[in-house]
Amino acid sequence: MAIHPTAVVDPSAELGDVEIGAFAVIGPDVVLEDGVVVGAHVVITGPTRVGARTRIHPFASIGGDPQDLKYAGERTALELGTDNLIREYVTMNRGTAGGGGVTRVGDHNLFMASSHVAHDCQVGSHCVFANSVAIAGHVEIQDRVVLGGLAGVHQYARIGRCAMVGAGAMASLDVPPFTIAQGDRARLYGVNIIGLRRAGYETALIEVLRSTYRELFGGAAPLRMAAERVREAYHDVPEVVELANFVQGSVRGICRSAGNDPAE
Repeated sequence: MAIHPTAVVDPSAELGDVEIGAFAVIGPDVVLEDGVVVGAHVVITGPTRVGARTRIHPFASIGGDPQDLKYAGERTALELGTDNLIREYVTMNRGTAGGGGVTRVGDHNLFMASSHVAHDCQVGSHCVFANSVAIAGHVEIQDRVVLGGLAGVHQYARIGRCAMVGAGAMASLDVPPFTIAQGDRARLYGVNIIGLRRAGYETALIEVLRSTYRELFGGAAPLRMAAERVREAYHDVPEVVELANFVQGSVRGICRSAGNDPAE
């Protein structure tokens, strides 16, 4: 363990084998697991748990009060998984009683400078938040999502697994798994082929997802009916079933298609 003499660490904080830099502030009810590195001037407010080997760069503010006028000081929490990389000026807020009480972040995520995770968000694993990305309260970000610089996500919206939201986009509705969304308000521009390749998906499956995308968003049938049709046609392909379930389970609604597939 290495704690800089100018750091302020509350006696109730639970520290593993960690490094804490100059002028950092570790508040009460904070748990830092083994291998956590906290940079200079970082502030971590509890109740917050930071998973093993997570690195937090200078001036980040982790576990602050939710930016919600309904918050009345109730005990809520932030839970961070392992091996996350949190760059300068990132902010992450605890949950609220009305949103389940806990903001959760998975493992192996990259949060670039000045990105923001609001109260009650649920972030998966292996995601990338580029510079100045902001997700509002109650947002769900599934695994392997990439959010381009300055992108924003509306409260209660969902971004599906392996989706890409382009730089500067504003996603006010749900973005389905395996797709690309861009624009304000964001529209769909086809299947995230590069992201799927990077995630290890084979060409044959990618082609099936492209065909599914065209059936869902390129035809005249209502979206939920099209989702049921592709689920029946590809019932033995888990990714297609996942996509259909996501569409049919949407509460906010699905981003509209821009009408073209950039891979064509």
